[in-house]
Amino acid sequence: MLESVSPPYASLCADVQRFHARQMHLLDSGDAEAWAATFTEDGLFAPPSAPEPIRGRAALAAGVRAAHEELAAEGETRRHLLTTTAVADPEPDGSVRVRSYVQVVATRRAEAPRLLLMCVCEDVLVVEDGEWKVRERYVSRDDRP
Repeated sequence: MLESVSPPYASLCADVQRFHARQMHLLDSGDAEAWAATFTEDGLFAPPSAPEPIRGRAALAAGVRAAHEELAAEGETRRHLLTTTAVADPEPDGSVRVRSYVQVVATRRAEAPRLLLMCVCEDVLVVEDGEWKVRERYVSRDDRP
């Protein structure tokens, strides 16, 4: 049996999808400041590659700049593909919980692309000044407990 979708919920899902697409394009292009600006000022990002969560736009941008420079020096391009996005109904404070699968594809010059990671991304999104922002992002890898 198919679930019915209300126009407001369908609109919310489309907004979240557009937000994630823009955010991943910024990340993959190395636009560190613009990517970091998609988080709240004190936004938290807990990737599996970091020993501790990263908090705040300045730290987020610095991490993306360093990673992008390292990958460019190695001749590797990475693409983050968010799929199978599940958007929960908004919380009383207006925040929205979103759970997505993330595939990270790595491509080196003159080599075939390879699936580098399969992850789960759990976001808490909020609206600030009319735009979606990540307040919290937790990413876990499928190959780790």
